[in-house]
Amino acid sequence: MNSQNTPVHIHLWHHDFWRMAIANMLLTMSVYMLIPTYPRWLLETCQMDYLETGLAVVAFGIGLYLLGCFTSFLVQRYRRNMVCVWSVLCLTGCLAALYYFDTRQYFSLWLILLQRLVLGAVFGLALMVLSSTLVIDTAESFQRTEANHSVSWFARFSLALGPLVGMIVYPLYGFRTVLLAAGGCALVAVVLILLVHFPFRAPDDHVPLVSLDRFFLPQGSLLFGNLLLIMMAMGLVLCLPLSTRFYAMMMMGFLLALLAQRFVFREAELKSEVVSGLVLMIAALLMMLTRSQEIVGYLAPLFIGIGIGIIGSRFLLFFIKLSRHCQRGTSQSAYLLGWESGLVLGIGMGYGVFHSDKTGVLVCALVLCGLSLVLYQFTHNWFVRNKNR
Repeated sequence: MNSQNTPVHIHLWHHDFWRMAIANMLLTMSVYMLIPTYPRWLLETCQMDYLETGLAVVAFGIGLYLLGCFTSFLVQRYRRNMVCVWSVLCLTGCLAALYYFDTRQYFSLWLILLQRLVLGAVFGLALMVLSSTLVIDTAESFQRTEANHSVSWFARFSLALGPLVGMIVYPLYGFRTVLLAAGGCALVAVVLILLVHFPFRAPDDHVPLVSLDRFFLPQGSLLFGNLLLIMMAMGLVLCLPLSTRFYAMMMMGFLLALLAQRFVFREAELKSEVVSGLVLMIAALLMMLTRSQEIVGYLAPLFIGIGIGIIGSRFLLFFIKLSRHCQRGTSQSAYLLGWESGLVLGIGMGYGVFHSDKTGVLVCALVLCGLSLVLYQFTHNWFVRNKNR
């Protein structure tokens, strides 16, 4: 599959698929609401310093990897939809624990780090099972690439919608209400998953307890590293004190990226999307660094939304093309780990290293985007030689 676009099958968009797509968006929104609000709560309410705040953010990223190697065993040993449901319920419990800490004014660093570690672990497991298994189960075999592609866009939208909701709620009602909204999104996701019927499947014989299946794609390591660098740059930007307008315009950029992918890049050269996306991101970062006009507040997030949108979509398809038979789910998980890990590392570095200083953050993000652009020239050629689909 060398085309720039996945085919469109109207029959894919049935009730169960819509439920899975919206559940995926709500699940990621429940965590992304904390991107602008959680560090602020740590700094202002918990009186933690920037280094401790950065560590708390990065602990979530470490947690993403804790349960991944058990994903294949869990979905084979137990009903796959219930593995996802219980993971999301545990995520809601982690949010409830944070609500309790705030209510009791109990701000132990080690307890907060543990909470973040567990939150990352259950979020990673829920997202891997939902994206790599449940979504695929709701689509016919010839529609699965389109299903993965479409659901990933819903998760991408949440990167703008989640922080936007958090930033609207936090100044009006406080951090506890943000947690209630996040928990509400997670619970609605649980309801949507339970509304879909997944037939029982007998487990394979001799399923290993620990494996890379549905967790990480070794042959995609170079793609993973390239995506990680790009998302670190994005995470650095998100650690800055941004306005609701920024996230609204970024959402507009995502929508334009979706249209551009369908029409502008339809017959373009294969590497054009990632290169164009990185150029747009570099242009946005330069505007934010060197200009202060009001128009920058509109154009920079718009460019970032377009850039991240087309880059993320293209990298996802690259991961799918690298996967061998029965590795589609594994490719989804590897892509998600690169996306989420990069965001977390970037945000954590922005607070812990740069103390959310605008100049330092933007310069570092520019360097990362430049390195990503250079590395992608090698990554793309390597991909063309090694793809399996």
